[in-house]
Amino acid sequence: METIGTWWMWAAFAVFVLVAIAVDLLVMEKQGAHVVTFREALVWSLIWFSLAFVFVAWLWWYLDGTQGRAVANTVSMEFVTGYLVEKSLSVDNIFVFLMIFTYFAVPAEFQKRALIIGIIGAIVLRTILIIAGAWLLAQFHWILYVFGAFLVITGFKMAFAAGKEPSIEDNPVLKLMKKRIRIAPNFDGERLTTMIEGVKHYTPLFVVLILIGTTDVIFAVDSIPAIFAITKDPFIVLTANVFAILGLRALYFLLADLANRFHLLAYGLALVLVFIGVKMLLLDVYEIPIGAALTVTASIIAISILASIWTTRKSGRRAQIMGE
Repeated sequence: METIGTWWMWAAFAVFVLVAIAVDLLVMEKQGAHVVTFREALVWSLIWFSLAFVFVAWLWWYLDGTQGRAVANTVSMEFVTGYLVEKSLSVDNIFVFLMIFTYFAVPAEFQKRALIIGIIGAIVLRTILIIAGAWLLAQFHWILYVFGAFLVITGFKMAFAAGKEPSIEDNPVLKLMKKRIRIAPNFDGERLTTMIEGVKHYTPLFVVLILIGTTDVIFAVDSIPAIFAITKDPFIVLTANVFAILGLRALYFLLADLANRFHLLAYGLALVLVFIGVKMLLLDVYEIPIGAALTVTASIIAISILASIWTTRKSGRRAQIMGE
């Protein structure tokens, strides 16, 4: 597996991730169960966003001095494109998390712990999948076409499913848990198990964590091939993924109340997946420059967000006029 990551870069990034998670856990323990405010979510979102670009700036500086300006520019754009794609796809995760929390009526003060545990699980899972994916690509070139076709199909499925509310009741994991374990009717603080008349029951928070974990698996299967279409360097794939995931909790609380305003984003993400899938399928015929890929990806996401906001405001004004 060819990579620009040296052993010390891998080690330093691993230490950074461990420290970041430790700080998050320590802050959570210090604050205790509480409702995350919009201001707090905004501050943390800006911190994680800034750290990602501090990292890519350092990476560009390091590569510019060791491997030349051309390599530094290419790798930096690969990271930014991959980070943008993963960050955008993580917004889809957020909408599913919101649906799960709403269905189980998870108190706002308990959502923070559930998200942190889900983020830790997502980092571990994606690390395993990225290593496996990089190995497969190194051994079997034709896997590129499988990934590309999968992304195109996933993009079309996402477009057709956009606007349709999935049913939690029909979730096979939830159905299996209802059959196999005793689930308490109410929460017991932040505990995952509780005793009812001397019998051990699992709390709804435990069920929520399992559903978030399975959601991580589903979205990882979509997002990992997507970023491998941008770069095959496992170091860039992993770092872009992890930076996107680390900011997921803050982004959730930032966007939770605004979910309905981004109703067209799903169509934009679907188009991005189709574009990236086609890029991968054409790799041996014509390699779309990474700069062009970044421009197209950023433009699609920006247009879908702006269109969502514009149509939401327009419908809101229409409703206001009719109400008057």
